[in-house]
Amino acid sequence: MKYTAEKKQAIRLYILEKISSGSSNLSRTVAEALGISTNTVHSYLNELLADKIIEKKARGKYELVNTASLYTFKRSLGELESDTLAYDICLRDKLRDLPENVKHIWSYALSEMVNNVIDHSNAELMEIGVTQSYLKTSVSIIDNGIGIFEKIKQHFSLPSHDEAICELFKGKLTTDKANHSGEGIFFSSKMMDSFFILSGGKIFTTSQYETDHILDLERPIPGTCVYMSLSNFTGRTAREVFDLYASAEGAFTTTRIPLRSIFDSAPVSRSQAKRICHRLESFQEVIFDFEGVSWMGQGFAHQLFVVFAKSHPDLSLVAVNMSEGVTAMYNHVLSGS
Repeated sequence: MKYTAEKKQAIRLYILEKISSGSSNLSRTVAEALGISTNTVHSYLNELLADKIIEKKARGKYELVNTASLYTFKRSLGELESDTLAYDICLRDKLRDLPENVKHIWSYALSEMVNNVIDHSNAELMEIGVTQSYLKTSVSIIDNGIGIFEKIKQHFSLPSHDEAICELFKGKLTTDKANHSGEGIFFSSKMMDSFFILSGGKIFTTSQYETDHILDLERPIPGTCVYMSLSNFTGRTAREVFDLYASAEGAFTTTRIPLRSIFDSAPVSRSQAKRICHRLESFQEVIFDFEGVSWMGQGFAHQLFVVFAKSHPDLSLVAVNMSEGVTAMYNHVLSGS
């Protein structure tokens, strides 16, 4: 049976995704899922081997071929002055045959992360590692500077790195308002399939359109490491990500706060609510995502949805994914007001 080029590519990608996930009984799994013969699957595997997209490790066991490159930039040599230099050196050739939307996302995200190193880290050294397979491209950016969470903590006189990370969730965060909008990390993290920032014993992570997380590291990491990964075949565009949080005029007006990721337990106090409300007046709409939160305290709910809401009547506060317990407290404080 002859397949269209689109169908053939779909079969190849499915096979590669199964190899990437370590699927057992590969030929039979693919054949049953796609309604093709195992002989057809083997012919595709042979093509992928010939094209050096995969390599055979053992009978019935394959791995994707990955290429890895490492690049070093030094401030003392004038190599930390342009945020486009890194893209030209590290990524341009590697993305040459990929779709334009993928190139646009990488151009934006890499330049934003490198710009943070140039302007905010006080780092002498930056290393960029690029790992690429047929399916995805991954980039790590490591610097030996002050550390992003420590920088934010010091600049805003915050008590902890957790407080600093909380501000990152909101967006519009910058320690240099005159020259930066503070949108780079927020939007880059939403464009990527995987996005991590590691620094000072903490990890900030986010998955596309999913909940963000704060995790603790066993040992502090000096400087900052940013890791980003994106499918080479994503249909996502930079424009659609901007539009999720922008007004009709294109301004960054909406933010979404994943409460489960910010607090170790259920939010209960007024002080916690005040921490969340810091800088929210710079937006027009704030979405509070209660996914995974089973209940909230009366003090937290009243401070957020009554006190803060009344003092900011032009700011839309939206609560989503509320459990029964959260909904009950939400309705209680609103009825009492």
